[in-house]
Amino acid sequence: MTRRTLAVVSAGLSQPSSTRLLADQLAAATRDELVRRGSEVELHVVDLREYAHDVVNNMLTGFAPAALREVIDTVTGADGLIAVTPIFSASYNGLFKSFFDVLDSESLVDRPVLIGATGGTARHSLALEHAVRPMFAYLRSVVVPTAVFAAPEDWSDGTADGALRARIRRAAGELADQIERRPPATGPADPFALTTDFLQMLGRGDGEPVN
Repeated sequence: MTRRTLAVVSAGLSQPSSTRLLADQLAAATRDELVRRGSEVELHVVDLREYAHDVVNNMLTGFAPAALREVIDTVTGADGLIAVTPIFSASYNGLFKSFFDVLDSESLVDRPVLIGATGGTARHSLALEHAVRPMFAYLRSVVVPTAVFAAPEDWSDGTADGALRARIRRAAGELADQIERRPPATGPADPFALTTDFLQMLGRGDGEPVN
């Protein structure tokens, strides 16, 4: 059985949080889909509100405190990522953007990502396409086609209604497809690892001895 890790980032600020609720439902649907296909899944859920001060300190000093460093390693070392933000002023909130700003710019290259958002009105749903998706495109992640937005009317007693539930399942299936196409993740990349050998650094790629 293939072991997969799934990182879930929620940038909700309130408690309880509809953003966290959506993140949990996306995570459960993706986990269930991967399990159905024969994978063993380990979920890691990150509530960014718990690391807000650490994120700011990282931006000011350039160094991540130990707790945030563990979170960063979890997110950048996962097989797939679910990222959910509340929509403020027609875009992601500042905590969401700040967290991804402190990641190494190469850390999410080719990483399958499912994006989601919550907002007070369905009119904010396009923020996923004009703000959130371009951010992950800049990071060169592979964002699945279906983005999931949830407005207050999409919930019924804390559960997704029929239309939202269908979008969640479709997005989860797309994320599972992308994860399955890749070998299991081996953890976060070593920022100090050499990407070229000594001969290449000397401008020789033929393997011949350097005089």
